[in-house]
Amino acid sequence: MDVKEPPNVTAEDCGLPAALEAMGERWSFMILRAAFNRIYHFEEFQAKLGIARNILANRLARLVDHGILMRQPLLEDRRKIEYRLTEKGMALLPTMIALRQWGEQWGSGVPSTRVLVDKKDHRPIRPVTIRAHDDRVLGAMDLCWRQAEEIAPLGAARDAEVTEKAA
Repeated sequence: MDVKEPPNVTAEDCGLPAALEAMGERWSFMILRAAFNRIYHFEEFQAKLGIARNILANRLARLVDHGILMRQPLLEDRRKIEYRLTEKGMALLPTMIALRQWGEQWGSGVPSTRVLVDKKDHRPIRPVTIRAHDDRVLGAMDLCWRQAEEIAPLGAARDAEVTEKAA
């Protein structure tokens, strides 16, 4: 498999350490799952998750500090606060779905009893996959690392293919 990173890659060259720093651990993922399921208030998070108040307060603050959640006062009672997903937080949805699907296959070994479906036709969503620029599904053997400056723009890559085929 050619997906090993070169030995000279540092933590600054990879987004994974930053992602792990922002998310932290299990409770952060559980809070995020609840937020995706329209849980917005401290008391709701606590009741739904069964998490200690101090841990919940700490994890919510961490997610706010990292721009994943935002604190928002309720319009009807400005003393009450809601925690809402930001655009950055919403961008974690595919990651959360991929982790859930992985857990169903390799953790619990059974599908969850609540199935995530498309709202339009109520059909289950497909497994999250890695896709190429042309929408092909890729496996580990199809991947390798390259420096950003080594990657030709898509149009240039097509031009090179056409030139190569013509020759």
